Amino acid sequence: MSNKYHVIVVGAGHAGCEAALAAARMGCSTLLLSIYLDTVAHMPCSPSIGGIGKGHLVREIDALGGEMAKIADKTALQFKRLNTRKGPAVRGTRTQNDKVKYRTYMKHVIEKTDNLELKQAKVESLLIEGDRVVGVIDEIGRVFEAEAVILATGTFLHGLIHIGTTKIPAGRAGEFSSEKLADQLRELGFEMGRMKTGTPARIHKRSIDFSCFEKQLGDEEPYPFSLFTEKIEIEPVPCYFGKTSKKCHEIIRENIHLSPLYNGTIQGISARYCPSLEDKIMKFPHKEFHNIILEPEGIDTEEIYASGTGNSLPYEIQERLIRSIPGLEQAEIMRCAYAIEYDFVQPTQLKHTLESKLIKGLFLCGQINGTSGYEEAAAQGIWAGINAALMVQKRPPLVLDRSQAYIAVMIDDLVIKGVIEPYRMFTSRAEYRLILREDNADLRLLEIGYRLGLHSKDTCKDLIERKKQIQDEIKRLKTTRLYPVENVNKILKQRGSSPIYNPTTLDQILKRPELNYSVIEELSPPPISLSKRIKEEVEIECKYEGYLKRQEAEIKRFKELEYIKIPEQIDYDKIPGLSNELREKLKKTQPDNLSQASRIPGMTPAALSILRIFIKKENHLKKEG
Repeated sequence: MSNKYHVIVVGAGHAGCEAALAAARMGCSTLLLSIYLDTVAHMPCSPSIGGIGKGHLVREIDALGGEMAKIADKTALQFKRLNTRKGPAVRGTRTQNDKVKYRTYMKHVIEKTDNLELKQAKVESLLIEGDRVVGVIDEIGRVFEAEAVILATGTFLHGLIHIGTTKIPAGRAGEFSSEKLADQLRELGFEMGRMKTGTPARIHKRSIDFSCFEKQLGDEEPYPFSLFTEKIEIEPVPCYFGKTSKKCHEIIRENIHLSPLYNGTIQGISARYCPSLEDKIMKFPHKEFHNIILEPEGIDTEEIYASGTGNSLPYEIQERLIRSIPGLEQAEIMRCAYAIEYDFVQPTQLKHTLESKLIKGLFLCGQINGTSGYEEAAAQGIWAGINAALMVQKRPPLVLDRSQAYIAVMIDDLVIKGVIEPYRMFTSRAEYRLILREDNADLRLLEIGYRLGLHSKDTCKDLIERKKQIQDEIKRLKTTRLYPVENVNKILKQRGSSPIYNPTTLDQILKRPELNYSVIEELSPPPISLSKRIKEEVEIECKYEGYLKRQEAEIKRFKELEYIKIPEQIDYDKIPGLSNELREKLKKTQPDNLSQASRIPGMTPAALSILRIFIKKENHLKKEG
């Protein structure tokens, strides 16, 4: 059999799986390499998918033609829609998942996908010819050739686990770290750094006194991630909420010198928004307790994920602090908590396609780019897989702007701003979040997925029909008037809304904050049956019409800067009035247009104006020449 492929993906975590599936489904012969085939699409930390901001990414992956949303729906133990009392821009879906079933389902999808081969191999080095990657070599000397290589190495580059004074070279617990590949990236000239993350203890279910915890089930009516999930039938499995104790805090303070995070052993940067337990105790001494959440790891296991107990203390200290938590006095630790350090590549060295600026045909996605989270990794994975396939097929790249997708916001943040800590997606990172909602991901991105070859013609037809139904219903609401007759005002009164005294359009009724689309169905039912999602979309579009128009105007101004391209051969040293710091940042980032330049840290309105004038003058001179 030939060892030549169009695309090779190194690493089969959430990023690698989506990258390989996208490239293969677009018609490229693709090879996915994993150090250990039993941990393809493994969930090494929280057994859950989604959340605020993260759920948006999952929906967008689904809209583009990815797999994460479908697998999350199939393996969910419970569904929870977050922020339902807040505006639609910040609502997010989260599932609690069976982690074994998740990776089993994903591995099966990969194994049966055309154009895709899955092999177990530890990649030791990249094959480079000139300034281009042409393949990889594994630890037993096998050579695999390709036109594009995607690195999705997760936490494996020089991965080092810390448990007290014990250090274990590993990419994850029980799995080899990757040393030679990390060294080669440095030798090739990549700017790299160290980051730190961690995972909490797993506790045997039978050793927990659940009466000390507050039981929490998911939503009674599940709201699936995937557009293609027709029905969900699950018996929800509960999570349990508890709190730390005064004794727990004392144990950590007394032994903080044994924590590698505090005694100087760990050099990697950890995330501010997801601190370890010892970090919480030391940084927030005024807090009497911190939350603990017990999350089931699956149906066919007794392991319970003790969220909130993540630390890097010695095992014997971990045992004491766990047993000082009410309800965990008899806890049996099945897997202890640990911290892990690993190498990452500063993402300012990448193009917006996630292709390296240094080595042609080399794409990077996932935690190697300084991000954290399954969802961020998977989103980068599908993006890298799509662009690697497009490069091989000599088609234009996929580059979306910040007004089109959360994925585009994340990629732009990484490439333009770089990272100083593990990057996590929040809704606050998106300027146009009212337009980039979870509910409309398919309306924004599904046609793009179809043009790429990641959706069928029938799927696209269904989308066009949904769009038409939404537009027709909004038009009907704007043109249909209600009159102040007794029955109308009676219904409004029953709904806690004031009566009308003049003819009023249905959309004006729906704009009332106390009313939802069900009142329209009672007052003036639509001519055809509409799905729940279409009703929701119609309601949002009507209620937030003014805000949406305002954001659309902002996007128009934003795009004006996008249209002003920066010449590839521009010499920033020749631009008078720019600070040396900004010159260096512009050289390093190499923005394609003024919009990207405007987001470089330290860029001022005055400097942007200077850059704009210089580009205009240069273009004018070229035309005269």
